Amino acid sequence: MSNRIAFIGLGHMGGPMAANLVAAGHTVIGYDLVPAALLEATANGVTVAESAAAAVAAAEIVITMLPSGRHVLGAYQGDGSAAGLIASAGPNTLFLECSTIDVSDARAARDLLVAAGHRGLDAPVSGGVGGATAGTLTFMVGADAADFESALPVLQVMGGKIVHCGESGAGQAAKVCNNMILGISMIAVSEAFVLGEKLGLSHQALFDVASAASGQCWALTTNCPVPGPVPTSPANRDYQPGFAGALMAKDLGLAVNALEATGVAAELAPLAAQIYRRFADADGGGRDFSGIITEIRANSEHT
Repeated sequence: MSNRIAFIGLGHMGGPMAANLVAAGHTVIGYDLVPAALLEATANGVTVAESAAAAVAAAEIVITMLPSGRHVLGAYQGDGSAAGLIASAGPNTLFLECSTIDVSDARAARDLLVAAGHRGLDAPVSGGVGGATAGTLTFMVGADAADFESALPVLQVMGGKIVHCGESGAGQAAKVCNNMILGISMIAVSEAFVLGEKLGLSHQALFDVASAASGQCWALTTNCPVPGPVPTSPANRDYQPGFAGALMAKDLGLAVNALEATGVAAELAPLAAQIYRRFADADGGGRDFSGIITEIRANSEHT
């Protein structure tokens, strides 16, 4: 069954996700503020609308992939110069919010949708640009059961694993917890490789041991921060993302917000957030987050 889908946010993630929907036979009307993104989307069969409001006007499903909760809520509500997505959509439209935002913002967004007679779920993703292109993303979904079932066929086009995590906000909660683990573990793996270098270990030797022992983790075996042991890791492409350092800094900031809101006595996540913020603010914002090893190595040379 094909749907008429509005896709708002056609960047590095949203662009290939929309292209996969087109390839699966859906009619996709897209909008983005960046002209280059619109050109690429057009080449992939997306019909470009003149505005976000125009894109959603006749859509059965609206997908948003935007930078932050502020952008999502702003797009939903609109401003004095432009109508919002909620007011522009037809009755009972299903909104899939795929950005990574605060849990509180995700719940606020759904409350706005429900109050206006729409349906909504939060469905952040994991898998990076490669997963978006291949259609193998993991979706972490917060929604009631009926809305989840309605969205599932569309999510399955874009993702290889779809997990219903619970009610509204649960998808964002799962995403923030997962990326907190990922950010901390990449720092640990990177520090271990720099220590290994200082102790005379080759990268391959450390990888061969840790990947088959208790140090095994995704940051090591899939996104290894040194070139060589995992040929497909960004380290072999001068840390081209992948998952950019700026996005990891953002996600760890969301984790810190959630930790403070819930009173969890965490120590590693706030420190990891500081480390990635420094990395992103220097030259790491557009590099893969595994490039954090270069900062650790450079700082080690100065001590």
